[in-house]
Amino acid sequence: MKSIAFVFTSSPHATASGREALDAVLATSAYSENLSLFFIGDGVSQLLKHQQPQSILSRDYISAFRLLDLYEVDDLFVCNSSLNELGFSAQDLFLDTQVLSSNEIAQKLADSDVVLRF
Repeated sequence: MKSIAFVFTSSPHATASGREALDAVLATSAYSENLSLFFIGDGVSQLLKHQQPQSILSRDYISAFRLLDLYEVDDLFVCNSSLNELGFSAQDLFLDTQVLSSNEIAQKLADSDVVLRF
């Protein structure tokens, strides 16, 4: 079975990319068990605690990330360099993730059969 990597690179609520990526992950999980999610650059902010999208009249899709466990999507990777650049740490995230270096993320992406970037 092919391994599929979903790469989140955009801030939540700035565009529909994050919501579309999450929808794609949940739909794909019905057909494949070999999914990995990568949060790189501004994409790490998808997982920040205490978001209040309703204050900007945006749909709260962020809470749907908690469904990943029910869909048995367990491979969540966050770029350590991106966290540091944005001034965050793993404790600022609401999901358990593996924090990896840029090189480790690049290797995992290279090992994936399909890479989808959002």
